[in-house]
Amino acid sequence: MNVLLSVIPIVTLVWMMTKKKSVPSHIALPLTALFVYVIHIAYFKTNFALLNSGLITGSLAVLTPITVIAGAVLFNRFQQLSGCQDIINKWLESITKNPIAQFMIIGFAFAFMIEGASGFGTPAAIAAPILIGLGYQPIKVVIAVLAFNSVPVSFGAVGTPTWFGFGSLGLSETVITEIGLKASVIHLFAGMIVPVMALLFVFEWKEVRKNIIFIYLTVFSCAIPMTLLSAVNYEFPSLIGGAIGFFISVFLASKGVGLSKDSVNLVEDYSTVIEKVPFKDVFKALLPTIVLILTLVVTRIQQLPLKNILRTDSILFEADLGFAKLNVTKAFKISLLDVLGTKEKEAYELLYAPALIPFFFTVFILLALYPKMNGKVGTMLKETFNQIKLPFLALLGGVIMVKFMLIGGDNSMVKIIGLALADATGSYWTIFASYLGSIGAFFSGSNTISNLIFGGVQQSIAQSTGLSVGTILAMQSVGGAMGNMTCINNIIAACSVSNVHNEEGNIMKRTAIPMITYGIIAAIVATFVFPLIF
Repeated sequence: MNVLLSVIPIVTLVWMMTKKKSVPSHIALPLTALFVYVIHIAYFKTNFALLNSGLITGSLAVLTPITVIAGAVLFNRFQQLSGCQDIINKWLESITKNPIAQFMIIGFAFAFMIEGASGFGTPAAIAAPILIGLGYQPIKVVIAVLAFNSVPVSFGAVGTPTWFGFGSLGLSETVITEIGLKASVIHLFAGMIVPVMALLFVFEWKEVRKNIIFIYLTVFSCAIPMTLLSAVNYEFPSLIGGAIGFFISVFLASKGVGLSKDSVNLVEDYSTVIEKVPFKDVFKALLPTIVLILTLVVTRIQQLPLKNILRTDSILFEADLGFAKLNVTKAFKISLLDVLGTKEKEAYELLYAPALIPFFFTVFILLALYPKMNGKVGTMLKETFNQIKLPFLALLGGVIMVKFMLIGGDNSMVKIIGLALADATGSYWTIFASYLGSIGAFFSGSNTISNLIFGGVQQSIAQSTGLSVGTILAMQSVGGAMGNMTCINNIIAACSVSNVHNEEGNIMKRTAIPMITYGIIAAIVATFVFPLIF
C-alpha cells in the first residue's frame, strides 16, 4: 500500500498530461501537489507542521527557477523589440546558402548557445522561426529543432537542471560536478547520432552524407568544449560550448569547410541574392549576448572576487517571523530557518541566482544603445510578466510536490518508490534510468522539474542497489534532456511560433524515435564506456 500510494500521484500526473484532452502543467502539477498533501494526511499521518513547512519552503524555492525564466524571457523580448534578433537573422542568412550548413548553424549551434543562456524551451522557439523564414517546411523544422535541442539541455539556463534540479539531494560539489561530467560524456556520444537523425527529418540521406564532415565539425565544436568545461564547472558548459561552436561553425561555413560544392538547394522560396550585413550592425546585435556571457563568467569563476561577494554569508539583518526565522545576508540571500518549528529551511540568493544578474542587468544597462526600445520598456515588461504567469504556477506545483514527496527521510514517498524500483530491477537499473528522467521532462516540460521529481528516486535506487550515485543521476539528467524532444509543452510552443496546427501527435511520434535512440546510447555509454574512463 505504501508503494501504491506513493506511485499513484505520479501516475495520475502522467495520465492528466498525456490523455487525449490533456490537462496543462500549470493545472496538473498544483493538483498533484494537493493530491500528495491529502495522501500524507489521510494515510501516512504526517506531522501537520512538517507537511505545511513544505508549502512555505517550496514557495520560496520556486523563486529561483521562475526568476531565471523571467530573466530569460525578458532578454529574448529585448532582443526582438530592439531589432537585434532581426539583424542576427539576416546575418545568419548571409553566411551560406548550403541548406545543411544553415540548419546546423541555426538549429544546432545557435540553439545550443541559447539553451545554455536561457533554456526553458526558448531555443526551439527562436531557431524554428528563423529556419522557416529561410523557406523550410514548418513541420519538418519543428521536428528537427526539437530533436536538436537535447545535447545541451543538462546545462541549460546556466546549469539550472543540474545545480538546482539536484539541489535538494544533499550532494557535495564534487558529486554534482561528477554528474555533470558523466552526463556531458553521454551527450557527446549521442551527438554523433541524434543530430544526423534530426537532419533526416528534413533532408535526404544523400544530402546529409555529402555534408557529413561539416555536421560533425559543428557538433564537436559545441559538444567537446561543453564536456571539457563540465569537468570543473556545471553552470557554463552549454553556454560557453555553444558560443565556441557557433562561431567556429559560422567560420567553417563561410569558408566552405566540410560542405559539398554541389549541394541541392532544398529551400522552397530562397532569394538568390542576400544582402551582406555590415560588421558594426552584427556586433551591435550580438552585444547583448556578449555582455550576458561575460557577466556570467566574471560572476561565476571562483578565482575572481565577485563570486565571493555575491555569496557572502555576512548577515545584514535577522528577524523572527513567528512561523520561521528570517536571515538576510549582505548579498541579499534570503533564508527561512526552523520553519513552523521544524528543521526545514530554504533560501533564495537574489544576486547570485542567474536572473537579476545577468539577464535584467544586461537588458537595462544596454537599453540606451538601442533607439527602437524608446517607449517599449513597458511593453517588454508586460509581455514578460504575461509569459511567466503559467510557468510560475507549474513550477510552484512541481516544487511543492517534490517537497512533499521528500518529507519523511528514509520513509519518504521518494524513498519508497526508489526501493520498489530497486527490488524490481536490481543492478540492471542503469539500462532504464534515463527513461525515467525522460518521463519527468515529458509531463513537466522541464529537465529541472524532472530532476526535482525523480532525482531523489534515482538516488535511492542507486544507494539501494550499490550502483554509482553519480552515474545514475547523470542518466537522470540525460533522460530529462532527451525527454525535451517529446515534451508536449515544448511541442506546443514550437508549433505555436511556427504556425503549425493540429500536428502535435504526429510530431510526438516522430521525435520519439531519436528519444528512444538517445536512451539506448546512454545505457551503452554508462555500461561499457564509464568503467573505462571513470
